[in-house]
Amino acid sequence: MATDVPGADLGSDLTDLATACGVSTTFHDWQGRETTVPASTITAVLTAMGLDVTSRERVRDALQEVKQRPWRRVLPPVVVAREGRSQPVPVHVPHGDPVDVVVELEGGEGWAPLRQLDRWIDPVRVDGRLTGRATFELPDDLPLGWHVLKALTPTGQAECPVVVTPDVLELPPTLQSGRSWGYQAQLYSVRSSRSWGVGDLADLAELAAVAADQGAGWLLVNPLAAAQPVPPMEASPYLPTTRRFVNPLYLRVEDVHEVAYLSPQDRALVERLAGRVRPSVHDSGEIDRDAAWAAKKQALEVVFAHGRTPAREAAFRRYVASEEPGLSGFATWCALAERFGLPAADWPAEAASPQAARESGLADELADRVEFHRWLQWQCDEQLRTAQEAATAPGTGPGIVHDLAVGVHPDGADVWSLGPALAHGVTVGAPPDAFNQQGQDWSQPPWRPDQLAEVAYAPFRDMVRTILRHAGGLRIDHVIGLFRLWWIPQGAEPSAGTYVKYDHEALIGILALEAHRAGAVLVGEDLGTVEPWVRDYLADRGILGSAVLWFEYDGKEPKAPEDFRELALASVTVHDLPPTAGYLAQEHVALRDRLGLLTRPAEEERAADAAEQERILGLVRDRGLLTPGADEQSTVEALHRYLALSPSLMVGVSLVDAVGDRRTQNQPGTSDEYPNWRMPLTGPDGEVVLIDDLPGHARARSLARAVQEALAEGD
Repeated sequence: MATDVPGADLGSDLTDLATACGVSTTFHDWQGRETTVPASTITAVLTAMGLDVTSRERVRDALQEVKQRPWRRVLPPVVVAREGRSQPVPVHVPHGDPVDVVVELEGGEGWAPLRQLDRWIDPVRVDGRLTGRATFELPDDLPLGWHVLKALTPTGQAECPVVVTPDVLELPPTLQSGRSWGYQAQLYSVRSSRSWGVGDLADLAELAAVAADQGAGWLLVNPLAAAQPVPPMEASPYLPTTRRFVNPLYLRVEDVHEVAYLSPQDRALVERLAGRVRPSVHDSGEIDRDAAWAAKKQALEVVFAHGRTPAREAAFRRYVASEEPGLSGFATWCALAERFGLPAADWPAEAASPQAARESGLADELADRVEFHRWLQWQCDEQLRTAQEAATAPGTGPGIVHDLAVGVHPDGADVWSLGPALAHGVTVGAPPDAFNQQGQDWSQPPWRPDQLAEVAYAPFRDMVRTILRHAGGLRIDHVIGLFRLWWIPQGAEPSAGTYVKYDHEALIGILALEAHRAGAVLVGEDLGTVEPWVRDYLADRGILGSAVLWFEYDGKEPKAPEDFRELALASVTVHDLPPTAGYLAQEHVALRDRLGLLTRPAEEERAADAAEQERILGLVRDRGLLTPGADEQSTVEALHRYLALSPSLMVGVSLVDAVGDRRTQNQPGTSDEYPNWRMPLTGPDGEVVLIDDLPGHARARSLARAVQEALAEGD
């Protein structure tokens, strides 16, 4: 990178270029101080956006290119509008040329001309040609959907997608009728006597039925997105290889339709493979994903080789058609990972990209394995549908609510298949704050905002649409990432990053449109440093926020539950915090002390933590919900009763709280130091709790009854 690039001084070409690209040159840190971003960070981020900023002259050229980019095309790459609102659309043609613009409705269900507005904008000379801008108005009566805008000029026709999104996403009918509670669970940890060492989609259906029997209207689960198909499999559900498709590790082999037609010998083989990895009722050790997947994959290969009836084959082909071309891209990456291993950086040139794999004939050579991985996704889709049907059968809530991770693994399928839609040379993270004073680097490549617009947000839409196929809701982790993300130059400290802005109007709008079509509720995880206007914006669009009891403060004082937001999912704890029993026992302090994560002496940390707990517990006692000296179970129930005093539409109960688990699922700030995302569900004494135990589990039923009664009293 050239050293003669100017610093990020106010008014410089570099600053102007950064601003034009949505790259912040200053920001306010967690203490409110304005901080200037170094030029090295800005140039690295702009380079990741495909701009040449290696000299002063190149910076000026890049700035001119960015300014003229809209004038080089007749229509924008995409137009995103809100239902019931008119919107101007710029159209560029050679100065003086006539142009007519029409919109063709989705599905070819008619078209309408656009009215040209009387707005004069001086023409601009682009590539030696004088180019004019005409402004047309998108009418306010277009229906929701993905339409096509067409501009007719003397030299031809230009097109672009028009996305009309809900102004406000309506709540599903089951939430419109009143508040609802649900369980929050890490599916891999919730096993049954028939699962193969890892909680699976059949367990999800069983858990949903148990939850509904206890009065729950929904069930929030961790991201189920796919990990690597070869060992070692990434344990974190928040670092998937793709966010669109499902980890086949979650399949229940015996529930695949074709298993019923296996020969006795093959059925016996499947049962032997299952027996190797089924959990013992006494085994509370770490979950072994690699062993479980090795057994499942061998069994699934046997089932796949058996073939399908014509009717089943037709159903499979319909599914494949609905998910193309993304499904084949993902399946091809899986086949290549099996052939060459990981990391993908070591793959030969003929496997370096989807195009290379096609042109070299490698994709055809691996056609059988590609078909196998497409088939696995079909099986996931079928079992997810079954689970959602079980969750919604009582008609009391939206059913299964999925979780969307912030990003993807840097060596994963999406990085390989989505090309320039993801930025290279940078990662996503968070700037320093009071809890992580060095900042955080999550290692995930971010969306490129310019390229997302160029492809009309299709990868984002397809991802959301696939996840919502069989879902009643979607939680968006770190929802502020749809507004801005902290980009870190690769190899730099997390503190050396900067914010990059996204077109939140487009991203939130498309998210709302796909949720509307699926009849789903959206929940944004808006904890931490989030500007108040963002929370207001999300509420105005009908998207729920998040509230965690221990974090809800008004200044220096805890909020009264009545002051919680109505449009929110409120809970006592979340997956990045210990279960409430462990939190009350300060096991999180002991764990962080053991791992060397404390920034002050352990005794001082315990005292501060006890004071924070007492501030909340004192308020619970003041409401008459908790007596002095109450035991652990009574305290957990009292905290949930207190939470139910809030007006929040969704009240979450962590399954770990229901069974008295104390072990932390994820300890932020660690990777191999702690077995994150590997803990099976256990009770207060460390004994394994299976789904089979939940229908008669006295502690779980007692907490469910407490929440149910508290919500009924508040209505």
